[in-house]
Order: sequence, then structure tokens, then C-alpha cells
Amino acid sequence: MTTRFGFVSTYPPTICGLATFTAALYAELVTAGGGIGRVVRVVDTPERPLGAEVLCDLVAGDPSSAERAATMLNDGDIAIVQHEYGVYGGTDGDEILAVLGALTVPSVVVLHTVLSAPTAHQREVLESVAALAGAVVTMTATARDRLASGYTVDMRKVTVIPHGAPVVRSTHAPTFRSVQPTVLTWGLIGPGKGIEWAIQAMASLTNLVPTPRYVVAGQTHPKVLLREGEAYRNGLKDQVRQLGLTGTVAFDSHYRSSDALDELVNSADIVLLPYDSTDQVTSGVLIEAVAALKPVIATRFPHAVEMLGDGAGLLVPHKDPAAIATALRTLLTHRDLTAGMTKAAVATAPELRWPAVAQRYRDLAARLIGSRVAA
Repeated sequence: MTTRFGFVSTYPPTICGLATFTAALYAELVTAGGGIGRVVRVVDTPERPLGAEVLCDLVAGDPSSAERAATMLNDGDIAIVQHEYGVYGGTDGDEILAVLGALTVPSVVVLHTVLSAPTAHQREVLESVAALAGAVVTMTATARDRLASGYTVDMRKVTVIPHGAPVVRSTHAPTFRSVQPTVLTWGLIGPGKGIEWAIQAMASLTNLVPTPRYVVAGQTHPKVLLREGEAYRNGLKDQVRQLGLTGTVAFDSHYRSSDALDELVNSADIVLLPYDSTDQVTSGVLIEAVAALKPVIATRFPHAVEMLGDGAGLLVPHKDPAAIATALRTLLTHRDLTAGMTKAAVATAPELRWPAVAQRYRDLAARLIGSRVAA
């Protein structure tokens, strides 16, 4: 029997990690997998539907939209709900509870953030979300362990399924000594990405031959753009000029399709994730880098510590340009190390790619639907 999947999330053309995640999961479960899909798009204000799959909007502050969303989802077989505090309306996004509470079909809630030190209300919201869900997905073991130790959640509901990554079409072997190597940071740009520390590190590498090139690719996060404009990006550009790195550091703010982004990642020799966060338990960029078999240098945020522990990359302290420079120099001058990282990534990559990840969601959905029928 064909499964009718409902999705609750931001959704393209909205630019954010949840939207990209949901579009990719939709493509695997519905477009490639033969299911039927319908999307409840999460928005701040009503928008005109774009795309046949978007059937209604869940509008912040509009209780009637929550009722419509639940009615539409109940017409399917299962609802897959992306959870992030800042996405839904209400205090700490608590308006999603009205939708979950009105569902009569099984639900899978995917937790994109599990805070180590939540406020009392943030903890209450997450515990309520988990209580209403039929199943809870975390993307890392770290997030699962945080749930177990810091929240009151029925851990029998919790499954770890990694963030998906595109299937690698080809692999670009590092060519460090023959051509100018490329170090890449990509994703939505804004304060907290730590790019200023990476730029400072690049100033220590100008004596390398050939001198590496650092590419910062991605648009400014829409919410940052609305709040602060391009202040962060402009500050980074000023830093590049002051350090005399105009020919070494390049900014690329063009929107890329999935294929174009795959090509960009494939062209890199090293992926650098200099994030400031010490609390980040999920990084889609990290997963995509490892799945693309790229050597990774990352700060010690929780997902990186978990993901790179088997040798797929190097970990550096937060806000430490000297440590970043040392790690870059090490990889740029010791190709045997990058070969070992690629070998470690090869062992991990298959389970991170979207077909394998989607199959785990498909199996979870089938189990929940089957339990409902049996009951």
C-alpha cells in the first residue's frame, strides 16, 4: 500500500536548514520512493502556495491554521514534524503543540536542537512535544544522550537517524602540491559561524607554496539579514582587506541548486567548520562534507566530536586562529593524513546518504502505522 506522508516544516523557497532537510526527505520518500506527500509549510505570515505539494500554511499566531494543518495531516497515514524552537509561533515555539495534540495519525518528531541548558519553558515544550509524538528522532547519539539525562522523555520512543547527505557522483582527489588547494566553508552565513577566526588563520598560511584559497560560500541567513543586514559579511570583507588577503579569500553569495552545491563541495580539498557554538548537536554541512569524503577541520562542537572521532577530520578549539592554521598547514603538507581521513569517511558515508536515511524513516513510519492498525 502506498504510504501518505505529511510533512510539517519550513519549506522552499524559504531558505533555512529545516526547509532544505524536508525538501530532500520529501524527494526520497515521495518523488523517488513512490509515496504520496503533502506539506504543511511553516511561515510567519500567510503566503501564496508554491508547488503542488504545499497544501496549507501553519501561520504563527493563527490558531485556525493549526486546525487546518491537523485536519490535512489526519487525512494521511503519518506526519513527520521538524522541530526547532525558533520556527513555530508562540513562546519557544509552543504553538506546534496544538497541531501535535490534534493529530489522530501517528507522528514522528525530528529534533534539530536539544539544548544542554534549556530554560524551564524550553524544557517543558520539548518534553510535551516528545510526549505527544509517536516517535522521536535525534540526528546524533549526543542529542539522544542529552534527552536521556536532561529531560523527562520516554526513551523507548527515541531513534537516532543521521541527517541525510546527497549521493556523491564523483570524488575530487586533493591536489595540494600541484595546484592551488581550496579550503571551503559553506552554508547560511551570520554571526556565530566563526569565519573571522578562519580568515585570521589564513593570514598565517601565506608562506605556503602554493598558497591555499579560502572560499566562503552561502547567502546571509534571512533572519540575520532582516535584523542586521550584511553587517557580518561586510565586517569579514573588511578583515580580509586589512590582512591583505584579497587574492586568497573569496566570498560567494550566489544561491546554488543541489547539483551546483554538490559540484562546489566536490571541488574543495578541505572543508573548514570554525563554528563558535559549543552546543550544536546537528550539522547538515558536517554530514555532507563527510559523505562527500572530504577531510574536515572543525571546532569541538558536539556533532563534530561525535562525527570525526573515527578519523574523518581534525578537531580544534573554538575561536583559536592559531590552532586552525596549524590544522590547515598539517593537512596541506601531509597528504597521507588526508588519505586516512578519506578512508575513514568511506566507511561511514553510505549510512549518511539520503537513500539510506530515507529508508530508516520509511521503516519507522511502517512500524508506527502497523502498530496503529494492530491496535
